[in-house]
Amino acid sequence: GERQRAAIARALVNAPSLLVCDEVTSALDVSVQASIIDLLRTLQHETRMSMLFVTHNIALARHISQRIAILQHGQIVESGTTDEVLENPRHEYTRELLANVPTF
Repeated sequence: GERQRAAIARALVNAPSLLVCDEVTSALDVSVQASIIDLLRTLQHETRMSMLFVTHNIALARHISQRIAILQHGQIVESGTTDEVLENPRHEYTRELLANVPTF
């Protein structure tokens, strides 16, 4: 978690208008993930910056994003509001992806 926080701090030094978060919470336990997400949301709210959040974690994407894009082989196959895409997927790949999300 400290490495992610340090990386976020370095990325914010020049006050970017866009912060790219590529798998920023992978390999972290759930409590540290929540801490990092809370930090990012606070920063986004305070600075009004946009975030491009890259993740394979559908539950996390649902929680943090307002808009979502689904990529297959590096190409966007579906995009829209998070609810729109995840609740009513139009593309077969999105439907397959969502059907294979583990549930606990």
